[in-house]
Amino acid sequence: MRLIARIYEWGCSMSKFTEVAKIEELKSGTMKAVIAEGREILLARVGDKYYAADNRCPHMKGDLSQGKLEGTVVTCPLHGSQFDIGNGQVVRWLRGGLMSKIGSALKLSKALTVYNVKVEDGKVLVEF
Repeated sequence: MRLIARIYEWGCSMSKFTEVAKIEELKSGTMKAVIAEGREILLARVGDKYYAADNRCPHMKGDLSQGKLEGTVVTCPLHGSQFDIGNGQVVRWLRGGLMSKIGSALKLSKALTVYNVKVEDGKVLVEF
């Protein structure tokens, strides 16, 4: 019976929402890095909607919170890779040139991990 319970535990990931900020901490069009549940998270606000994603670029681990936010697209400050923080999809893998073409041809790009976000009682909560 213990083995069955253990298998059940492994198969069922228990997610939970964790407070990462208060709503007044971010103005629309801004972002910042936060640490939650042992992860470095990029928290962004666009209009009245909040987004959360891994803060490190999947290309060369650039600090995305130091990049540029345009709508829901964040640009990595190291190599210009761009990601849609709404769904994690790659908008542009590298900033032009030969390496960008090679990366596209070889399908080397990696999506950005994003997290569900909700707002309750003036708190921004991220699901882990």
